[in-house]
Amino acid sequence: MSNLAQHLVDTAAESGDRPALKMDDVVLTYAQFRDAAAAVAAGLRERGVQPGDRVGMVLPNVVSFPVVFYGALMAGAAVVPMNPLLKAREVEYYLRDSGARLVVALDSVAEAATEAAATVGIEAVPVGPVDPGATLGVAGAGVEVTERADEDDAVILYTSGTTGQPKGAELTHANLRGNARTTQETLLEGSPDDVIMGCLPLFHVFGLTCSLNAGVLAGACLTLLPRFDGARALEIVERDRVTVFQGVPTMFAAMLHQPDAGRYDVSSLRLCVSGGSAMPVEVMRGFEEAFGCIVLEGYGLSETSPVASFNHPHAERKPGTIGTPIRGVEMRLVDDEGRDVPEGEVGEIAIRGENVMRGYWQRPEETAKAIPDGWFRTGDLARRDADGYYSIVDRKKEMIIRGGYNVYPREIEEALYEHPAVAEVACVGVPHADLGEEVAAAVALKPGASAEVDELKAWVKERVAAYKYPRHLWLVDVLPKGPTGKILRRAVEVPEETRS
Repeated sequence: MSNLAQHLVDTAAESGDRPALKMDDVVLTYAQFRDAAAAVAAGLRERGVQPGDRVGMVLPNVVSFPVVFYGALMAGAAVVPMNPLLKAREVEYYLRDSGARLVVALDSVAEAATEAAATVGIEAVPVGPVDPGATLGVAGAGVEVTERADEDDAVILYTSGTTGQPKGAELTHANLRGNARTTQETLLEGSPDDVIMGCLPLFHVFGLTCSLNAGVLAGACLTLLPRFDGARALEIVERDRVTVFQGVPTMFAAMLHQPDAGRYDVSSLRLCVSGGSAMPVEVMRGFEEAFGCIVLEGYGLSETSPVASFNHPHAERKPGTIGTPIRGVEMRLVDDEGRDVPEGEVGEIAIRGENVMRGYWQRPEETAKAIPDGWFRTGDLARRDADGYYSIVDRKKEMIIRGGYNVYPREIEEALYEHPAVAEVACVGVPHADLGEEVAAAVALKPGASAEVDELKAWVKERVAAYKYPRHLWLVDVLPKGPTGKILRRAVEVPEETRS
């Protein structure tokens, strides 16, 4: 059967008594997880949800998320996951654009979803954090998995909308099934004895594929953390004997920089996985030294389900790179005309394989632009070395062009991360009357650390070419981040005095 939900049914048949989901004192076995999802599926069918309909979900990392997600898939629906922090007008856009039949939201934060659903004219169903079946399910419902085809949509995941309105990436059952299986078999190498940290938002495809779906395939336990906090994450690693930690670089940094990080017993960790944005080499080295755990860095996008490349566990690991393509995926570097660039030169990453989305929901022109020749254009610039390892240079649209010279923000950020007082950095371009753009950087310091602006400027100036170092640099308490914790350069507030 092609329905992704069949994985849950199969795992429950083999490991029904094993813990599947945990949130503090709440634990669901795989049999309970399956039955709860089946009850939700029956409830959705009673509400008129047909195979192929879209079901909106506005849920954080609580037990109800996996249950409603797999329940919607069992009913044959495509899931439209949304960040619970969205405002009503944003939820309304996703619901209207996707043509959702109804939306399920956590009862304590359902106001925006309820308001949006009323505006669109559909039903909003509030559910509790643990038992969505209380309001949505049908008690005692049998397990019935609706047949779906490989190419049918399982998830419509809206991109961040950095260029215009957000677009819905159509991820099929085959996309998600293949990516979860490859992640599980070749990267995580998981077993039913594994405990996976569930701090990556499940409404984002990194957490959805690598934590939830891959975990279900392995029969592992997913321990959920609704809102990330470095100290809390360390507590859960110790309490639940977490073996696999997956996060974005800011999560690793937050745990590393906890003042009392050394008091936690994290000896259970066997594998850490980083994605979502480039991992600063200094953060990786510091984390590995502090916690005695290897960190594997990889790369992917919403449109690629998401994993495309990784530093593989049984191959040479090259810190600072995104590794090599995973099984079933091809990658190449192309110029603006789609031609391969020479080895060592910078080009745009293009991807082809079982992980690439079907297209953008109801946007054929955008789909054709993104996948003009069967290769998805990522908008990310990279180099490839002689061993086939890729290194991200930067987002194509975030590259700074200063006086005709290309400046890649990542390079400047790496230099600043080497300073012992620096915790986080975002390098951006600001308008300049003569040069077109000038290089600027916002810096957040580690707790208790101090550094002067001129000191930091001098530090970078010693480490990069003269045309690259940031003429404008300022200190901030925190940097803006997206739902996964990824630093958002485009949201950095630039002081007025830096604009010339």
